[in-house]
Amino acid sequence: MAAIDLEFSKNEDAYLLQLAKLDRLKESIILGGGQLKIDKQHKKGKLTARERIAYLLDNEDDFLEIGSFAAHDMYSEHGGCPSAGVITGIGTVSGKLCMIIANDATVKAGAWFPMTGKKNLRAQEIALENRLPLIYLVDSAGVYLPMQDEIFPDKEHFGRMFRNNAVISSKGIPQIAAIMGSCVAGGAYLPIMSDESIIVEGTGSIFLAGPYLVKAAIGEQVDKETLGGAHTQTDLSGVTDYKVKDDKECLDLIKRLIDKSKVAPTIGLNKVKPKAPAQSAKEIIGRFPAGGAKPYDTMKLLSHLVDADSMDIYKEAYGSSIICAYARIEGWSVGIVINNRKITKTAKGEMRIGGVIYSDAADKAARFIMNCNQKKIPLVFLHDVTGFMVGSRAEHGGIIKDGAKMVNAVSNSTVPKISIIIGNSYGAGNYAMCGKAYDPRFIFAWPTAKIAVMGGTQAAQVLAQIQSSSMKAKGETVTKAQEKELVDKIKSNYDRQTSPYYAAARLWVDEIIDPRDTRQIISTCLSAADFAPIEEFNVGVIQT
Repeated sequence: MAAIDLEFSKNEDAYLLQLAKLDRLKESIILGGGQLKIDKQHKKGKLTARERIAYLLDNEDDFLEIGSFAAHDMYSEHGGCPSAGVITGIGTVSGKLCMIIANDATVKAGAWFPMTGKKNLRAQEIALENRLPLIYLVDSAGVYLPMQDEIFPDKEHFGRMFRNNAVISSKGIPQIAAIMGSCVAGGAYLPIMSDESIIVEGTGSIFLAGPYLVKAAIGEQVDKETLGGAHTQTDLSGVTDYKVKDDKECLDLIKRLIDKSKVAPTIGLNKVKPKAPAQSAKEIIGRFPAGGAKPYDTMKLLSHLVDADSMDIYKEAYGSSIICAYARIEGWSVGIVINNRKITKTAKGEMRIGGVIYSDAADKAARFIMNCNQKKIPLVFLHDVTGFMVGSRAEHGGIIKDGAKMVNAVSNSTVPKISIIIGNSYGAGNYAMCGKAYDPRFIFAWPTAKIAVMGGTQAAQVLAQIQSSSMKAKGETVTKAQEKELVDKIKSNYDRQTSPYYAAARLWVDEIIDPRDTRQIISTCLSAADFAPIEEFNVGVIQT
């Protein structure tokens, strides 16, 4: 009988609790505006946004949702906005991988909050970068007027979506829009700037100004259907291309249109028949330490992620605080860059703290990233990094210069980059490991992820020292109890902001994922990336 690994069991139990929290939150988010609003949709003969997507997909279980936690715990003063009032994600329709954007009319009638705009733009960005056909399921009351100043005028606001419509079309990427509810004001441009548009009789309507605004503006009294219903906009104005009787007929037509569309050919990223990992993918959560603070065996973690017997480690004994390796995940050839969380010793006998990037590791990783670009091999970054090494010895050794090499290589990479934040992602370590600012094609977080300029404890101590010094300079007495209270208060707020849910709410990551699904999610992302040509790679100036 095999010995029981108590540490593994402890880690697994702790992670299962984290996943239970994730599942509970997702269940509440999936309800959108709540069961009463869902019932109201059904009484109108309409499917909900999620029901529409499920009906449209070849297999609803393969849907890779993007941004389900968008706007989580935001806009409470406005009643909240689950999933930012729009469902987005990648799924297969009529055998073709597509990006789907569906307004959720159960949430404020599908109105656009600031995060709704950001989420729509992210979905369009993914479609554009990966040459994926776009399907818009429109059912929206337009801009949420109480917050119009945060959604309407700026470069990355509401209007950018229509600009993207035009750019996506110019690239030959199919866009099909279905008007399945309200489509008002500026939002009316979205379906009409798509390649083809469909409108549902009785429930779909599209106009620049609704009946109330028309009456206020020009004094005309007109009902919604006459102004912009299916008959008006298909038979009279010719604005829309197809008129259908209900949601299901609309979705069936989309399937047929996608089936007849030609999509871009794949570029031929290297892929072979997949092999199962050496250790079960479902047991990966037992390898990550409870609380995330302890060192752990990063190579064992990888054994649950990569295809068995597929890994070749690059410069294994050099720059040991980062592991770089060629491997396969679900058959796809990838270059893996992962922070080594083990405490290691160099050939010179120097100790390396786990999760810290040293000069030699940054130098190695930069070279490896350039090699992957040379060979057109996609990159997978797995973050558990506390930052670059600090102190006089590191500075004298040129840590900034070596860190800049890595950042330069990441910045100029043209191969598909997928980032997964599994633990810490702090400071410049986040940048070097292809954080959000470095244009990963996709970026995900495990429930154990923490994203910030530094850890909560360190930040609290630094900020508390500054505040305490300021108070003492004014002649105020600061007791140890007051200092502790200050540290605790700052740390509590900082920890909240480093949470993956805080990050996902603001779309700093695309989604929080179950670690056990990581292999399949990477595979789906690479299937999407396989449609987009890879540009030539040039790193520019790098100091040696």
